[in-house]
Amino acid sequence: MQRFSSYRDFDWVLLGFVLLLSLISVLEIKSATLHTKFHGFDHKQVGFLAAGLVLMFLISLIDYHRLLDIAHWAYGVGMVSLLTVALFGTRVLGGKRWIGFHGVHFQPSEWIKLVLILAVARYFWGLAGKELTWADIGKAAAMVMVPMAFVLKQPDLGTALTYMPILICGLFLGGIRLRQVAIILLGIGLVAGIAWKSGKHLKPYQQARIDAFLNPDSDPRGSGYQIRQSLIAVGSGGVWGKGANKGTQTQGDFLPIPYTDFIFAAFCEEHGFVGAIGVLLLYFLILIRLIQNAQTAADLPGSFIIMGVVAVITFQIAVNVGMVVGLMPVTGIPLPLLSYGGSSVLFTFLALGIVMNIRMSRFVN
Repeated sequence: MQRFSSYRDFDWVLLGFVLLLSLISVLEIKSATLHTKFHGFDHKQVGFLAAGLVLMFLISLIDYHRLLDIAHWAYGVGMVSLLTVALFGTRVLGGKRWIGFHGVHFQPSEWIKLVLILAVARYFWGLAGKELTWADIGKAAAMVMVPMAFVLKQPDLGTALTYMPILICGLFLGGIRLRQVAIILLGIGLVAGIAWKSGKHLKPYQQARIDAFLNPDSDPRGSGYQIRQSLIAVGSGGVWGKGANKGTQTQGDFLPIPYTDFIFAAFCEEHGFVGAIGVLLLYFLILIRLIQNAQTAADLPGSFIIMGVVAVITFQIAVNVGMVVGLMPVTGIPLPLLSYGGSSVLFTFLALGIVMNIRMSRFVN
């Protein structure tokens, strides 16, 4: 009974910001798909959001220490699911990333992020008060790099990259020393340089995206098309935007996949600079609220988990928005709570549910 009464300590302010952003998502998806074959995806997004809310409230009832206790088992199940994708996964648009079952597609790589947040938090919790050795760093890196390698093989560079902030956050909070950071960065630089010179570092489509980012005009109708159309959409929005359902790039079907990867570009075209700043402010408020909850968590693992969630969400926002305005290569990373997609929405709400439990646990004796 004590657990149910703790809902008064639920972070309703954070939930309010999240629901406001979710409402904007539904409205923008509706607008972006109005004259396309994807019309009606806004109804599906409502379903994803409703399911996410239910799961968030359910998982908020589970003591996060229990989740930490089974983190190693969850990690094992996650690895099995990635192996299943590699062997029996459904191939869509050249990528084998989903497990199909009776018309329903499940993308394990999205859920692995949550498992890694818990696993990394548990690992560094066990090292609390201890100076990190190279062996400790190596074990943490392997924990993240192994599933990352599976996801890269699918291939899904975007999702694989979202695993790295979890590792970086864990190392930072775990007390990695500046000298160790410098050596790691030097090693990464050397390996990256050798890989780049060898010419075997990226798949052809990934190389094309890098080339398009460096010089969009080199192939304006091919690899540079997405970036060019995105920049046109963002720029044409001006200060106040063209209005809902009135974006020429979006409604004219020039902007690629405006309901997922480039939904921020579609929103900028319709609502302008002012609307874009409003959405970014909402993200800022959500992240600040999460960080406040991390600072007031009852124990170290609670802080680790919340900061892992912050790291992933911040990374996705930075890369997606950077991609839309031409500051980052196209990677296919969705914008949290705004882009269409069930796996991304459910991951975010499950993560928020764990955050809520950590917050409520501060007040439970």
